[in-house]
Amino acid sequence: MKAWLCENPTGVDALQWKELPTPAPAAGEILVAIKAASLNFPDLLIIQNKYQMKPPLPFVPGTEFAGVVEAVGEGVKGFKPGDAVAAFAGTGGFSTHACIPANVALPLPAGFAFEDAAAFICTYATGHHALIDRAALQAGETVLILGAAGGVGTAAIQIAKAAGARVIAAASSDEKCARCLEIGADAAINYSNGKLRDELKALTGGKGPDVIYDPVGGDLAEPAFRSIAWRGRYLVIGFAQGQIPALPLNLLLLKGASLVGVFWGDFAKREPRRNAEMLGQLARWYLEGKIRPVLDARLPMTQLPQAFERMASRQVVGKVVLSNP
Repeated sequence: MKAWLCENPTGVDALQWKELPTPAPAAGEILVAIKAASLNFPDLLIIQNKYQMKPPLPFVPGTEFAGVVEAVGEGVKGFKPGDAVAAFAGTGGFSTHACIPANVALPLPAGFAFEDAAAFICTYATGHHALIDRAALQAGETVLILGAAGGVGTAAIQIAKAAGARVIAAASSDEKCARCLEIGADAAINYSNGKLRDELKALTGGKGPDVIYDPVGGDLAEPAFRSIAWRGRYLVIGFAQGQIPALPLNLLLLKGASLVGVFWGDFAKREPRRNAEMLGQLARWYLEGKIRPVLDARLPMTQLPQAFERMASRQVVGKVVLSNP
């Protein structure tokens, strides 16, 4: 097998495309021949030694991928060679093969494209857990999605629309806003003009959004938070801007609002049955055409450095996917 190996987590330049022994699955594991993998923001953090999970060195990065089962370890049930699967495994994806615990693999129904599957679990599971589970989003409510053109944001647009909500997408350029409207958003705000609150007021008739979906943090958080509707729910997804905001909590009191933390990874571990039910519903929505990953670029697996460069440019709409022949 070949893989991008991280022996020293100092950044993209330290990764090397190397020939490695193909592993055999241990008990409870499956060996997957990887067809496609996608980039997520944690993939960059982990090779910079900035992520909360620090795998032992050396390791193969790549949190999310899809492929075909080649072998199963002792005690594995529900999988056999030839099965199509997707996985959010934490590491191992930027390679041709990976051994993963069988319990992190999602069986793929017929008709689920590998490139879509590789860009599916993390963003759509996060969006569904946030909007449907944590925020209890109702049809007819208004959702503001910050960073709406990214992988997490484009998935949230589609999930909110599938739930019958009105979606206001907020992104950093007119081009990204236009793409969000094509994906299904009802309105879009270019927040680089510094008028987020004014535009939200105009678009909601002064009421504000019922739910705010924030994977960005930083200086966008407070103006968005100040715009929230009565009984609004502010979803803390992540801090892609880099800065963890300090919010005036008196606004929770004045707006009767809720500040809600969203950690899909721990939800999946603590509530595996509910997580499996959620992933099943998302797979059905995909087959029904209600949701579909927005793929910004498709590159060969050997071009991982170029993929990271594109992600760092902040021009990506949706997700970047890498494929093996």
